[in-house]
Amino acid sequence: MQTFDFTTLTAVCSDIRAHWLPARVEQVYQRNSYTIVIALRTLKQRGWLEISWHPQAARLHIGEPPPRIPDTFTFSQQLLHQLGGLALVALGTIAPWERAVDLQFARRPGESALYHLYVEIMGKYSNVILTDANNSIITVAHQVKQQQSSVRPILTGQPYETPPSLTAAVPSLNESQERWQERVSLVPGAIKRQLLKTHRGVSPSLIQSMLLVSDIDPESSTDTLKVDDWQRLFQHWQEWLQKLQSEKFEPGWTQQGYTVLGWGIDKSAKDIQELLNRYYTDQFNQQIFSQLRHQLSQKLNNLLEKLRVKAATFEQRLQQSEKADEYRQKADLLMAYLHEWQVGMTEIIIPDFETSEPVKIALQPDKNAVQNAQNLYKQHQKLKRARIAVEPLLTEVNSEIEYLEQVEAAISQIENYNTADDLQALEEIREELIGQGYLEDSEYRRRSPSDAASTNFYHDRTPSGFEVLIGRNNRQNDQLTFRVANDYDLWFHAQEIPGSHVLLRLEPGAVPEEADLQYVANLTAYYSRGRQSDQVPVVYTQPKYVYKPKGAKPGIAVYKQERIIWGQPQLLVDIALEYRQ
Repeated sequence: MQTFDFTTLTAVCSDIRAHWLPARVEQVYQRNSYTIVIALRTLKQRGWLEISWHPQAARLHIGEPPPRIPDTFTFSQQLLHQLGGLALVALGTIAPWERAVDLQFARRPGESALYHLYVEIMGKYSNVILTDANNSIITVAHQVKQQQSSVRPILTGQPYETPPSLTAAVPSLNESQERWQERVSLVPGAIKRQLLKTHRGVSPSLIQSMLLVSDIDPESSTDTLKVDDWQRLFQHWQEWLQKLQSEKFEPGWTQQGYTVLGWGIDKSAKDIQELLNRYYTDQFNQQIFSQLRHQLSQKLNNLLEKLRVKAATFEQRLQQSEKADEYRQKADLLMAYLHEWQVGMTEIIIPDFETSEPVKIALQPDKNAVQNAQNLYKQHQKLKRARIAVEPLLTEVNSEIEYLEQVEAAISQIENYNTADDLQALEEIREELIGQGYLEDSEYRRRSPSDAASTNFYHDRTPSGFEVLIGRNNRQNDQLTFRVANDYDLWFHAQEIPGSHVLLRLEPGAVPEEADLQYVANLTAYYSRGRQSDQVPVVYTQPKYVYKPKGAKPGIAVYKQERIIWGQPQLLVDIALEYRQ
């Protein structure tokens, strides 16, 4: 993840001063353990200032509104209590070349600041600190006790002290190329490391983009750089300083991430705030997506493994119970041929009643024929009771396996993070498993903003232009089948294979072509566990013939009056579909 460096901070603060000052504080909300958002209202607009002290991505920029779920953090409540109704009147760095800014709040513009909110963007030492007008700490996002740092403890009630000063050289437009080059090349080494060591305000991403635009290998030693290389590099070094001084930035997307200097831009961005919000939101969503997908997949694998072992045990017991009739038959035979029994016999061979084939019956030599027959009858009753007890248990376990395989299939279809809808689909699966009792709520700290069924289905269109909706998970499958579908639509599902519910939307009187049906069948097969097969049987019927059994788990449905068409998922595997919206 790209570091929110001094250059980016300068660009953001410049934009906030130009468009968001002064602004009234209306609300403070804490998204998670590392991020707060402050609602600001100016004469022209309203927005949310996002402040994060995350160790890997501390930052400050205008972000998105928070979700409509209760805020249970005390830090945001303390901030709101002190800052609510006040005006953000000033924003600036606490010292030159420091990644720490001072947000000043007063009753109204032009008055002295009543509170200072210091945002320190310093990697794992990042923090947010609220002080009064005398710089006495009122509250802090992360308290640092004396035992944790003897250099700079940060505690409520103590005076605020600025971070220790940086020791590297201060970049200057007045510095000559000769002096600058001498400073950078004093100790031979890779140019990217030497630039980082010698001056303040630089970052790995800044150096990387500066060397890239200068056409210099970052691993090149300072001893091997030619005169032209040094000239190009110094030219871009001064260009960087000039943009910082004039506060004229060019935000945009690059192959590595983003830039505010206009170097290596693939796509320009009109708004630096939107650029940063989108970049860091996507980066964090990607991390959460990968983590959640791994957790859910691992949990499902463990659950299914245990259930399959249980099902195998039940099936084994049922196979044993199939011998129940055999024990009764042998007991009947033994009772019919009591006269052929002799003392001490360990087995007896008797002809079968119906086939007259010889039947060998093992005997206990210390018991008589009647006692041996009684034992056989007892075995018959025991196995018969076992069958009666095990059959419903096996049915229940198989039902659980079928349901969890359906969930597993849904997760397998959400392979990568592309949009926030992908993360939401995974979160819905997690909430569903919590609701079904397969997960503990405490296992996951992140919660979905709403329990309402989402409608961010996959979208596609058939060759004739008919809309196709595809459920991403069981919650969406139920929503699609039992709420969205109307009598004119057609419902598709892979036959006896876990997969998505698929809906072909049709207007009254519309008749799909054979090519449309085949295309939807291919999609249905693609969004099932049969994706790797060449052909998959797909059923389709009218939604009115699809039912949800009483007490069935999410995503489970039965159907009738279906037709079968063979889907060909391989036709879609290598195609970049346009349904991701």
